[in-house]
Amino acid sequence: MAFVANVAASLMSSPGLLVLVVALIALVLMVTSNRKPRGKNPFATDCRRPAAPLVTDQSARDRVIKNGFAIKKVPETLDAVVVGSGIGGLGVAAMMAKAGKRVLVLEQHDQAGGCCHTFIEKSFEFDVGVHYIGEMCGSTLNKVLFDQLTEGQLQWEKLDDELDVVSLGAENPRKFPIVQGNEAFKKALLEKFPDEEKAIDGFLLLLKKVRKSMMGYVGLRSMPQWLAKLLVKTGLVNYMTDYFKYAGKSVKQTLDELTDNQDLKAVLSYSFGDYGTPPKDAPFTMHATLISHYYYNGGYYPIGGASEIAFHMIPVIEKAGGAVLVRAPVNQILIDDSGVACGVRVHKSSGDIDIHAPIVISDAGLYNTYQSLLPKKVALKHGLDNVLSKVRHGVGAVSLFVGLRGTKEELGLKAQNCWAFTNNDLDAGFEEYASRSAEDAGKSDVPLLFISFPSSKDPTHDQRYPGKSTCTVITLCPYEWFEQWEDERVMKRGQEYKDLKMAVAARIWDQTCRLYPQIKDKVEYFEMGTPVTNKYYIGAPRGEIYGIDHNMARFSADTAIQLNAETPVPNLYLTGQDIFCCGLAGALFGSLLSANAVLNRNVMFDLLNLRKKIAKTK
Repeated sequence: MAFVANVAASLMSSPGLLVLVVALIALVLMVTSNRKPRGKNPFATDCRRPAAPLVTDQSARDRVIKNGFAIKKVPETLDAVVVGSGIGGLGVAAMMAKAGKRVLVLEQHDQAGGCCHTFIEKSFEFDVGVHYIGEMCGSTLNKVLFDQLTEGQLQWEKLDDELDVVSLGAENPRKFPIVQGNEAFKKALLEKFPDEEKAIDGFLLLLKKVRKSMMGYVGLRSMPQWLAKLLVKTGLVNYMTDYFKYAGKSVKQTLDELTDNQDLKAVLSYSFGDYGTPPKDAPFTMHATLISHYYYNGGYYPIGGASEIAFHMIPVIEKAGGAVLVRAPVNQILIDDSGVACGVRVHKSSGDIDIHAPIVISDAGLYNTYQSLLPKKVALKHGLDNVLSKVRHGVGAVSLFVGLRGTKEELGLKAQNCWAFTNNDLDAGFEEYASRSAEDAGKSDVPLLFISFPSSKDPTHDQRYPGKSTCTVITLCPYEWFEQWEDERVMKRGQEYKDLKMAVAARIWDQTCRLYPQIKDKVEYFEMGTPVTNKYYIGAPRGEIYGIDHNMARFSADTAIQLNAETPVPNLYLTGQDIFCCGLAGALFGSLLSANAVLNRNVMFDLLNLRKKIAKTK
């Protein structure tokens, strides 16, 4: 070990030598290791085609996104089976399909899409998890990736330039616009905080530095595990990227060093609700990545609603001979006598069905995969409890869905979101709320609300649902408030459960109507989902919508390299937000890392090459 430390010290003193050594190591790996076959390039050609008209016939859409499981629908000679049809599952399946692989995706819910699905009640359509996504323009990496995985069929509408509004205070709230674009973002902040230019400039500079460090982080995550561990163990990773330097400070610590203005600190940390970890616990890298994701190129919404994502990715999977089947709850990952993952077991009331495949990919999340789907003796053998000890469950969430009478013009609704806080100490407000008992949950204001009007973001909504608008309000809450009903049947959880959730819903709606009084008397549909709702529909073990918690410990170098796509169990892989970060783009990049491992090639490099070609043609 002393020898390794001395070598590391020598390399650290000479960055040029470091680069040479890393290159030599990579070369040795390529030449001498016993490598599995290298898959085809899924991004060898630009597969975009002219966008077809929006499909509005619900029966035609259901044939794609609600294709029910039957053994006769399972393709023969599968190359892989994917557990879960969230964007992480669909993303890796589509990339594998583009590389010529036949993949089966199994979904326990009655429609595909995970948090990308929508539901229709009383002639109102609601999204459940897609509220906006950044950088969906030009030849950004996000745009190129989505275009390739949907063959250019998924179209996007840009939100207002003022994409978010931050509201501080319960009564007579102070409102702060968040405007897209580097200069516009700064100008809007300066108009509200004219004496804080130095702090604002410092914040913007840090965003730029973190953004620059991201490619090094992605590069580390794309390397063979042994090489990544070597770089982290020796400290050489810090010459490769500054990512972990910025991850070593919380959002609160970073902002405290920039300014004493509490309102400004609240405004600059407002979107922690997008990943669910309060500023004092969240790494600045996570926050900075998310903020810059939106403010550089704005926010976008899928035209036709969130279900368009699954609707256009599934045909890509099917084209290669694969399938996406719903109402197919997987209750076990099969392990053969040699300890290799070899398929999954689907639970059916008529008798469980085993489906075999040489590769198993789980989009069910880290906890579900390691604690529920794998046999316990397998998890213990590979020390998977050690991986779980380094992370924790994310916080639970509730979602209020409200159907409104009137168009967006009649109701004065904009294509933007509102983040409403009862005070400017976001940490204190969150801690106080999380410490309440279930009995007190609805008795006073909720300190954080994300208020969105999906119908105002989609230009086809008025055509599809004339005279109607929708509002979705989300907040975080302890799973413990609703835990006693987790095993009860959905819609059959009793009056006590209903009273509790409606007390919280009524408080949320009262706060929402203070900010939007014009919608108060326009309600035609009113329902709320709780953390146990999330557990039932999206398989979230503690009602979390962002997977494992996005705290500082998760983003340390030691932990990050353990959240790999390739697991210690041979032929078992992970995908989705738990191996990268949350959100639509984060989970999709998780699928990129998964495809990287399964296909045994640098898929990120393939994508960057295609992006370069597309940019040149423009």
